[in-house]
Amino acid sequence: MNPIAQWAADGVLYEERAAVALLTLNRPQALNSFTRPMHRALQQALQHAAANPALRTLVLTGAGRGFCAGLDLSELDFTPGPGLQERANPGPLIDECFNPTARALMGLRMPTIAAVNGVAAGAGASLAMACDVAIAAPGASFVQAFSKIGLIPDAGGSWLLVQRLGLARAMGLALTGDKLTAARALEWGLIWDVADEPVAAALALGERLAALPTQALVATRQLLREAGTRSFDAHLEVERDLQAALGRSEDYCEGVNAFLEKRAPRFQGR
Repeated sequence: MNPIAQWAADGVLYEERAAVALLTLNRPQALNSFTRPMHRALQQALQHAAANPALRTLVLTGAGRGFCAGLDLSELDFTPGPGLQERANPGPLIDECFNPTARALMGLRMPTIAAVNGVAAGAGASLAMACDVAIAAPGASFVQAFSKIGLIPDAGGSWLLVQRLGLARAMGLALTGDKLTAARALEWGLIWDVADEPVAAALALGERLAALPTQALVATRQLLREAGTRSFDAHLEVERDLQAALGRSEDYCEGVNAFLEKRAPRFQGR
């Protein structure tokens, strides 16, 4: 399957493979840890994918032996002297870079899949969890490294950990900073699958999802994320409203007609 579009900028590789966009964090010498330019390149790639109606799924992975080690601490100034606390403060960088990246990934108009090829540490683990589905290599791991340097999980990590794992396991991982192996992450429900070739597995799953009705998948994602935020009765009403909206989509009519005609549906994401 040959890429139909490809470019590289500031530590990010972007490819379009039929209906699947493949984004690769590409600073393997630094375990794909984030710089400011890398954030801007990733956000640009996400915007580019969202703007292409032919794309129906996105896969995010890392180059080399790591998925992402979070922030490259060289982006902050730890030089001893006056103003150290202000210069080393990660807050502005989180506001400028990590939060917009997390929001863009979580709000993408198509399903997202993380192919976790190696360690996902700090905000790297947060971005893996921000994807709708994660597939990890057997040797991959997830590390909440924040407590070891006097910080808290960021890039949505504190929210995503509780949503994925529940309070007890989220608390243990966040406080201790212990490594969570791929096998245990699968057992606990943090990830969908473990595969020897996680990128290939993620691309194959991406092709499957790209052939499905994209609007319905994204609406399903919305409902599942919000399930714990409202009462059952209120949730029933949201289901009704989303179902009514999807009932006016082209893909809904195509799906029903294909079922009645006993043929495979040809969804267009509309």
